[in-house]
Amino acid sequence: MSILIIGEKPSVSRAISAVVGASSAHKGYTEGNGYIVSWCVGHLVGLKFPNDYGNGWDQKWSFSQLPMIPDKWQFQVTGSTKAQYNLLKSLMNRDDISEIICATDADREGECIFRYVYNMARCRKPVKRLWVSSLEESAIRKALTTMKPMSAYDNLFNAGYARAKADWLVGMNGSRLFSVRYGGKLNIGRVQTPTLAMIVQRDAEVNGFVKQKYYTADLNCGEFILSSARIDDENTADTLVYSR
Repeated sequence: MSILIIGEKPSVSRAISAVVGASSAHKGYTEGNGYIVSWCVGHLVGLKFPNDYGNGWDQKWSFSQLPMIPDKWQFQVTGSTKAQYNLLKSLMNRDDISEIICATDADREGECIFRYVYNMARCRKPVKRLWVSSLEESAIRKALTTMKPMSAYDNLFNAGYARAKADWLVGMNGSRLFSVRYGGKLNIGRVQTPTLAMIVQRDAEVNGFVKQKYYTADLNCGEFILSSARIDDENTADTLVYSR
């Protein structure tokens, strides 16, 4: 029987392979010493797009479609990485695989990347979580001795899944809303839109900057001078300087 280890990136998986002794290279995975090590190359599975749900969402964009809120969230395999997903699915369901180790990145995104594939493949084999952020051999060996069952990280997955749904709801609905409203294709995102707004606001502040007079109250200490914070009102600065 063998243990399947799934990393997030080929580079991480190669480091793990060297530690566990999986030195025999195959297309998409390495094998040896009772281990098979493969990788996800990022998101292999993700939430379906609105057009894939039907519900009239695949028609010409209009206000009547909004808001789009799926009754049941559905997933699909990413087309560009379908071959790697099929490989992982076949490895997960091989008869000689008794256990799986999730070795994706130690964060909520990494948790989602693995579980989306695991769930889509309808795998039910036991899973342990390799929690490591370093590619040092000593760090990987230590992490292999302190693994916990996947259920210990359920809340981490729930947080990542909630964020993915929030991104979908804001991005898909917002993009259609503003595209229809202004008659052109506009991309709206939960993170990108407020970030862009901050950049635009800062640029406007820089371009529209007007010099303003301000005052400080200084205290001569001989070898150095202490200055107050910026004071906009001259009378306030005078009061501070001349008060006893």
